[in-house]
Amino acid sequence: MDIKRAKTEIKNTIEAYLKKDASGEYEIPSVYQRPLLLMGPPGIGKTQIMEQVARECHIALVAYTITHHTRQSAIGLPFIREREYGGKAYSVTEYTMSEIVASVYEKMEATGLSEGILFLDEINCVSETLAPAMLQFLQCKTFGNHRIPEGWIIAAAGNPPQYNKSVREFDIVTLDRIRRIDVEENFEVWKEYAFAAGVHPAILSYLEMRREHFYKMENTVDGKQFATARGWEDMSRLLKVYEELGKTVDRQVIHQYIQHERIAGDFAAWLELSYKYRKDYGLEKILEGVYGADTLERLKFASFDERLCVTGMLSGRLAEQFKEAWEQDQYVTELFSWLKEYKRRQEEEHALEQVCREAEEALEKEKKEERLSREEAARKEKVLDTLEAFCQEVRKEGLTGGAAFEKVREAFREKVKARETCLEKTGAMLDAAFDFLEDAFGESQEMVVFVSDLNTNYYSVWYLKDHICGKYNKYNKGLLLGERRQAILKEMEQISPDGI
Repeated sequence: MDIKRAKTEIKNTIEAYLKKDASGEYEIPSVYQRPLLLMGPPGIGKTQIMEQVARECHIALVAYTITHHTRQSAIGLPFIREREYGGKAYSVTEYTMSEIVASVYEKMEATGLSEGILFLDEINCVSETLAPAMLQFLQCKTFGNHRIPEGWIIAAAGNPPQYNKSVREFDIVTLDRIRRIDVEENFEVWKEYAFAAGVHPAILSYLEMRREHFYKMENTVDGKQFATARGWEDMSRLLKVYEELGKTVDRQVIHQYIQHERIAGDFAAWLELSYKYRKDYGLEKILEGVYGADTLERLKFASFDERLCVTGMLSGRLAEQFKEAWEQDQYVTELFSWLKEYKRRQEEEHALEQVCREAEEALEKEKKEERLSREEAARKEKVLDTLEAFCQEVRKEGLTGGAAFEKVREAFREKVKARETCLEKTGAMLDAAFDFLEDAFGESQEMVVFVSDLNTNYYSVWYLKDHICGKYNKYNKGLLLGERRQAILKEMEQISPDGI
């Protein structure tokens, strides 16, 4: 299955395993809660979805790459204890607590969460001395003499043997005690994630054209060469920062992430062209509705690569704008929820200050429980900063009660106005993009790619759900219906060169 379906299965499993009966006991006792084992190629997001699931399910996460551990750190160190059996004293070997089990208890103490996921990566690549302990762990949920606390779900991940020479096969006894989930790479699923994660537009447009380069593993005379989803995403982060710093990403830098020489070279050429097209075509001007007949004439005779690159640049820039609009909406919505509480208590003494304190306490609690992504934490910090700014204004003018609330409400209206301005700008840019693509390409492969991108991106779907765009509705119904869409996508595959 693909990684998106795997994530759903994991969340469903957690919901089932943590469900309690009327007496407060887990409906599926811990002994019958089979550990989850994700098996799939490296770099497709197995570890990442565990982090997402833990946040979304509001439970803790302890993650280890088990190949970094020795038998001693996993099961504990031996020590001698005196015990009496049948009236006689004996020296008995016991073990200190496993470092891994201790980490679970430390996480519970640090976060205040009693339930969570213990995730062990590369579990089928452990050393020979550690292998028996891993089998015991999967079968009995113990390291040495120490059991994993109830409420903690065991999950593990591994790579099939074709990707790692150190892989050990599990025996049937072990396999019959786990839930094995086989995960495969899938570009369409990754693309949906990539839009939400803000992956660089040049990477998305390149992989749209060269889908066979999304995930590739080859054995050559020069050794193993590969490109993975992780490599593309990590390189995207570097690309964006390098652009901000005015630095150049060349083939050699790309090869440090995409360790397949020909794919790295192919993408380097694509990236250089995308920068050139961005400048030549005037991307920002196009999204302002400013372009001339010469631009349309050039595209008319351009190669398919060039046309798709321009389309990808438009999709990428719009993706940034959709996300900005979503962030603005989320910020205003969350701020509004705190101001509703302030309105309810406005006649109380120091009501606004109290609401600020409660917002700060709520944020600290969520941070402690590790429930927030970096972006979510930043947005909540912004909300808190705004509430504190409101407090300062009210104190500065010596306002209380209804007068203080009216002052805050007026300031909030400015935030709402900024959100509406952002939404209007987003709509205008979307309309301009459709006008340009319609004038340049009409009903074509490029329009299919553009509309498909809108339907894939979480933030554009969010926007289009509540904001009417006539041309989107027109082309979405016309181009993406069944056989018509499949025919155009098939034509794209025939046009698209193999690349290597």
